[in-house]
Formats: sequence, structure tokens, C-alpha cells
Amino acid sequence: MDLALENGRKWRRLGLMGGTFDPIHLGHLVVAEEARERFGLDRVLFVPNGQPPHKQGRKVAAAEHRYTMCLLATADNPAFAVTRVETDREGPSYTIDTIHAFRAQLGPDVELYFITGADAVLEILTWRSPDAILSECHVVAAHRPGFDLARLEPVLGPDRARKVQAMALPALDISSTDIRQRVVEGRSVRYLTMPAVEGYLGKMGLYRAEEQEKG
Repeated sequence: MDLALENGRKWRRLGLMGGTFDPIHLGHLVVAEEARERFGLDRVLFVPNGQPPHKQGRKVAAAEHRYTMCLLATADNPAFAVTRVETDREGPSYTIDTIHAFRAQLGPDVELYFITGADAVLEILTWRSPDAILSECHVVAAHRPGFDLARLEPVLGPDRARKVQAMALPALDISSTDIRQRVVEGRSVRYLTMPAVEGYLGKMGLYRAEEQEKG
């Protein structure tokens, strides 16, 4: 069993926070904590992609780096943990495979909540087995103020849209893309991610070194 699932059979509700986390930042942590509180989750597991199928053609930091940064960022919250279920799996990381893996380990009584951004939910029909995802777990769409929830129904259809649980968030305009660009430009990322992650980026030379190699 995945170490992050130790004593997992005692849980009633488990959150799965999927993403590339390239790198993880404070916005991710705010989403996870809000979902934990809003839905009464016993634990939120961060699930860094191994091979994100939706980012083919874009250079992504090695899975081991992204997994380590998730560990560093979540270490001070006992309700958070990080799983290797996708980083250790060969081939593309499909959400439905991850849901099936957790269901097999935890049994039928634990409710699964898959947490992601509302923009990602708008693309869920391009994922593998989208209807199975919507049927086999609660899908939580985190959105910033100003996001038009009415966009979900035309894209997903009314039946699918009703299965999505929307969750509004504070206005934090932080993105992994912006953090990577700041590192490339030698600008500060302080207060955008956890201090331990900031230190790891500098120690390992992530993103800046990759940009130099391109040049």
C-alpha cells in the first residue's frame, strides 16, 4: 500500500489533489485547505503527475523533483500527504487509473473527492473516461472570483455539469508558469511558494538551468 494511505481505511472522505505541480505554490495549498474544510475531508493527498498527457511537447521538470517539492510544501500540515501513485506508474498519468488505484486500496466505503481547477474541468471531456471520473468520485472545480460557472453546462452538458461541485477561492493570482518565468529572469519568488520549495529551486537550479540549455 502507498505509504500516504497508511491507516486510510479509517477515513470517510479523501481528497485527491491532482496536478503537475511544476512547481507547487501557495495557490495549490489554499485550494487543498479550502476543500478539506468545505467537504470535511479526513486527508488531502497531493498527486503529482508522472507523465502528464495534456502537456505533451512542453518540457516539464522531472517527476522526482516535483514530488520532492510537494513533500517540502506540505510537511507542516498533518492533513496533507503526497502520493507516488502516478510518479511510479509507467506511461501517461490518467486520472481514471488513479481513482481506480485508490478505490482498490481503500474499498467502497471511502468517498473520493478529485480536486482541480475549474479551467481543467472545462477540458474534462478530453480526458480518458470522463463519465467514469464523474461517476466514481466527486469532482471539485476550484475557481477564482469572477469565473462564470455558467460556462460549465454548455461545455459538459447539463447532466455532467450537475455532478461537478464548484468551490470559490480567495483572489490569489499565482501560477506555476509565472514562477518558472520569474526564476528564468532571476526575479524573486518569495511569498509565491513555500520557503522550503524556494530553497529547493535554488539548490537544484531548476528552470533557470533548463532555459540556459535551450539558449
